[in-house]
Order: sequence, then C-alpha cells, then structure tokens
Amino acid sequence: MNFRKDNMSPSESHRKPNLVWHFFSSVRLTIVLLIILAIVSIAGTLIPQREEALAFSQHLAPGTLKVFITLDLFDLYHSLWFRLLIGMLALNLIICSINRFPAIWKRISTTPRPDRLKPFQDLPSEQCFVTIVPREKVITSVEQHFRKRYKYFQSRESDGSYFIYGERGRLTHFGFYLIHLSILIIIIGAILGSIFGFEAFVNIQEGETINSATRTDSRGPVPLGFDVRCDSFSVHFYKNGTPKEYRSKLTFLENGKVILNANALVNHPVRFRGITFYQASYGSVAGNRVTLKIRKSATDPKTAPLLKMQLGESSPLPGAKAHFKVDEIRNNFMNMGPAVLIRVQPDQGEPTSFWIFRDQEDIQRRFPGLEKRFRKLNPSAFKPFTFVLDHIETRYYTGLQVNKDPGVFLVWTGCFLMVAGFFVAFFMSHRRIWIRISMEKGGTTVSIAGHSSKNPVGLQRELTQLTRSLEEHVSRKGLKA
Repeated sequence: MNFRKDNMSPSESHRKPNLVWHFFSSVRLTIVLLIILAIVSIAGTLIPQREEALAFSQHLAPGTLKVFITLDLFDLYHSLWFRLLIGMLALNLIICSINRFPAIWKRISTTPRPDRLKPFQDLPSEQCFVTIVPREKVITSVEQHFRKRYKYFQSRESDGSYFIYGERGRLTHFGFYLIHLSILIIIIGAILGSIFGFEAFVNIQEGETINSATRTDSRGPVPLGFDVRCDSFSVHFYKNGTPKEYRSKLTFLENGKVILNANALVNHPVRFRGITFYQASYGSVAGNRVTLKIRKSATDPKTAPLLKMQLGESSPLPGAKAHFKVDEIRNNFMNMGPAVLIRVQPDQGEPTSFWIFRDQEDIQRRFPGLEKRFRKLNPSAFKPFTFVLDHIETRYYTGLQVNKDPGVFLVWTGCFLMVAGFFVAFFMSHRRIWIRISMEKGGTTVSIAGHSSKNPVGLQRELTQLTRSLEEHVSRKGLKA
C-alpha cells in the first residue's frame, strides 16, 4: 500500500524532524567545531597578526600572499569567517542545551517512592544493622539524624516496614549547563571586545596633552573621549645601563577638569573610563632650549660666554647690528647628530640661515670641505661670527599602549563560571538514599541503600559511614531513653 505525503496526519507531520535543528543539536558538530577552532587558534599563533605581519608578508610568494589576504589570515581573530565559526558554536551549545532540558528536568523533578524495594536487593552486610531499641524509637532517632544531612525528606509506612527517603545534589545535573553558559558568556565577551574594543599606542612628551591614540590596525586615530597629560617621566637604570624602572605621571582630564592622577609603570597599568594604559616604551626628543657660544671668528682663541636660548626667541647679536634666533631644533639632523637652525636677521639686508651641529669638529673630520660646499651647513655663514652648539635640552616622551576591551569582564565571569561548572559536573553528584526500618526476629533491622548519578565508590563509602553513624545515634538515644 502506498502512502502519499498529502495523506500524513497533522501529528505525523509535526513529528518530522527539523533538519536545521537536528544539524545544530549534534554533538558531532560540537566536536568538529572545537577541532576547527583549535587548528585556527594554532594558525593564529604561528602566523604574525596585524602590525607584526608586514615583515612576514614580504617573504611570501605573490599567490600565497593573495590567499592570506583573501582569508584575512593576518587579522584572523577579527575575520568574518572566524566570527561565523564562533557563532555556530554558540548556536550549537544553545540548541544542545534546549534539547537535553526536558530529560534533565524530568530527572530532577521526579521524586521516587520512599517504599521502593528494588534498592534493598542484595544489600551488603555493612549497610544493615540490628538493634534491640524499640522500633518507634529507632524511627524517631533515624529521622532526626537523617534530616540534618539530606533534603527532600519523605517517609511512608508500607507492608509493616517504615521507609525513609532523602536526596541531595539535584541541581548537579545542571553542571554542564553552567559550563555551556560560561562558554557563551566568554564568546559574547570576546565578540564585544572584537567589535567595540581597540588596540592603540601613543607617545606623549613631558607636559604634552593628547586626546586620541593611533590604532595598531592602521585604521587611523581613535578618540579617547578625554584628555591625557604626561606631567613627568622618569627612568632609573642598573649599573650596566639596562633600564630598571620607568614611570609616567599621568593626569586624566575631562572638560579641562582634573579627574585622576596616576602613575603608569611596567606591569602596573592605569585604567580610566574603561581604557587601559600600559607603560610600553620611552624615548627622548629635542626640547625647546639650547646652549650655544658665539665667537667673533672661527680661530678666535677667547672663550665665548655660554648663551641659553629658547626656540623662537630673538636676541641681539653681540657686536653687530643684527638679531638672531633658533628656528628649529633636531635630535639627529641628516644622521649627523644634534643640530639647530640659526637665523640671523641684520638690521639692513636679507636674513641668513644655517645649521650648527653639536659634534662640529667630528663632522669636519668625517666630511672635509663640507662647510665650503654647503653654506647652509657652515657655522660661520654670517661673517665674522662663528656659532658653536654646546648643548640641547632633551625631553623624555612616554610610549603608552592603549587598549579598550569592553568584554573583558564577561570573559573573566565566564572563566569563573566554567571552573564552577566543571567542579559541579565532575566532583558533585545527585545522591538518593533509602532507609527501611522493619521488625525481625531479634530486634529492629535498619537497612540503607542508595543511588548516585556518578562516583559509585564515593556513594559506597558514604553509605557505609551513614550506616555506622545511624547505628551509633540509635544506640545512644536508646540508652538514654
């Protein structure tokens, strides 16, 4: 007999499995996704990511480089396909949890009858004892002792025997749900950090204030939403010259108002408005002040006095109808060391500009005749004076790594929940205990049986200890009576 699909009853049609639901409820899918994510994580560790990928990419063939760029392997953890894998795993965990919930709920919500006889079949002798204490007193003593240790207490008289039932650890069946929840929370935290967070860096000179940082993914500056000022920077060295500690004194301002003063040190970051500032590097730049000498001629034997000049400050030139100023300061001009640009403006005539170097004598030895060929590099360009650079004030700058990850709290919450879930799932169990009190020849017999969702060895040890403690408690109460 042939049946057409049109003739199926509504109940039969309703029972037809949903293929998408069936696909995502598969434990095999979970295993496959975890294996793929593990392989991808290994690849992300081996392949340089983001700013570190530039040097690595130069060693790749054009075809291989195109594949890497197409698959976004240089920014793997922010790629669309990686997020899709994470999303599939999250959906898989949710559907698996929903599928298992009815069976779990039935298991924890169903309470077995206290007067079941099957648990007492083939009981070992260490789970029974006989006492001469009257039956009613035994029941009272056992119930009193048993209630302290087990919840969901029930009792019933049946066929001349008194049955007591108790259990604990019902909620341990939700241990794997706690693990699933923790993974979902970690995934949500990671995605939030990936989408709304950033990694950036910034260099701030002493006394300078900034309100943005440069992203490491070359997507331009990112506004911070507040101002950061470096009040000072200090560095201490070991005897061999290795940096021992460097510290940045930072001030955080909003609308010009100081909100926080804090010190950033290596391994001691500063957190403000959800953004973390790590002390990452430091360096020095030319400051705004220089010390120089002015001689009447290059061979003048007289020691000229030291003059302290500030960038852009104009000063009369001694012995001449002219003024001069420092137009520019460089830490390393043309790879020939510290230098400043001098601009001399006579009262009448055109100005003269030229560079003077701190290591002028060394440059003359390395490049003989350089001053004659390039007037711009001649410290005696304005006759008959010779300018000598003695010192350039240097200022430190602090290099800060700037990170924002709004999902980090969720990630840590998920980690703690995962530890708790594993503890519940592997070290705790749902235990059910039955006690039967019956009158037999020679006295009152007490039998103890039990069932555990896991760890049968631990259950057997607990039943033996419970039998001994009940026997002692019954005897002690009976003697007192």
